[in-house]
Amino acid sequence: MGSIALPEETIFRSKLPDIEITNDIPLHTYCFERLAMFAGRPCVIDGATGTVLTYAEVDAAARGFAAGLFSVGIGRGDVFMILLRNSPEFVIAFLAASYGGAVATTANPFYTSGEIHKQAAGSGARLIITESCYVDKIREFARERDITIVTVGDGPAPDGCRLFADLMGTDAGALSAAEFDPDDVVALPYSSGTTGLPKGVMLTHRSLITSVAQQVDGDNPNLYLHQDDVLLCVLPLFHIYSLNSVLLCGLRVGAAILIMRRFEVGPLLELVQRHRVTIAPFVPPIVLEFVKSPLVDGYDLSSIRMVMSGAAPMGKELEDKFMAKLPNAQLGQETLKTEATCPAHISYDLVHS
Repeated sequence: MGSIALPEETIFRSKLPDIEITNDIPLHTYCFERLAMFAGRPCVIDGATGTVLTYAEVDAAARGFAAGLFSVGIGRGDVFMILLRNSPEFVIAFLAASYGGAVATTANPFYTSGEIHKQAAGSGARLIITESCYVDKIREFARERDITIVTVGDGPAPDGCRLFADLMGTDAGALSAAEFDPDDVVALPYSSGTTGLPKGVMLTHRSLITSVAQQVDGDNPNLYLHQDDVLLCVLPLFHIYSLNSVLLCGLRVGAAILIMRRFEVGPLLELVQRHRVTIAPFVPPIVLEFVKSPLVDGYDLSSIRMVMSGAAPMGKELEDKFMAKLPNAQLGQETLKTEATCPAHISYDLVHS
């Protein structure tokens, strides 16, 4: 038989210019690269309390919490678990992992005790951050393994636990510059993928920076976010969709991130109207509740310019009913993969103008 000639390598290139990606720096450095420009602007808005933290305040809080983690033995390569609903503390703790060279594994606080124990053991978590109401799920497990529990909230810490605020108040000057490699893991979310039980997905500084850059950097980004946007953060930050495409992308562009601890139609509509939300990341079950609710027509939602929908495809009938209520908005549907760190595919119904 004659030999088969292999085709020459063919590279298909976009007509658009390449995106310049600097992915050899820590994740927090990338997200806060323009901190001097955004320092006084709103960064995190707590929808439950109305508290607003500026970019400078979030940066300082994350540095302080990283120093606090270091003071209790959490440094480069050490894993801690964020077992929280959406909250400013979630944002601060996640960024602190980058500042201190640690690894944050994120988990749903509504998991059963067994599910939490399995992830904590599998990830090798040495510290768990949670609310006081969830401590009973982990107290005995943590005691047996000498795991530190840190609780958020204004009240006293439960017996044997540390207060988040106390660690956050640590002098950031006590935190020496951590050794760093762009291929160090910084996030360890768990995903079942397409089969089997949840498994840890190791996301590095380099991979997360690259995925965020693909979404919001360059002359023709996939997500048209900017510093004047207000992003609604109702989807859980312990999932990659919200963590990446809402939090990290929002931080990169200097937008305000409006946090809701849980989805309820009435409070969501009120917050959208009060804070003039411009970007609304949803999933189809929220869209369905939105369409069915008689409350929607009583609120001014004209500020929403883009809706991002992911996790599952939205049917055409549901899409038409939904967009009829938001005539000023553009709809983008995303295909999401934890392993890819970001949307693997984004499609828009309208061309960006």
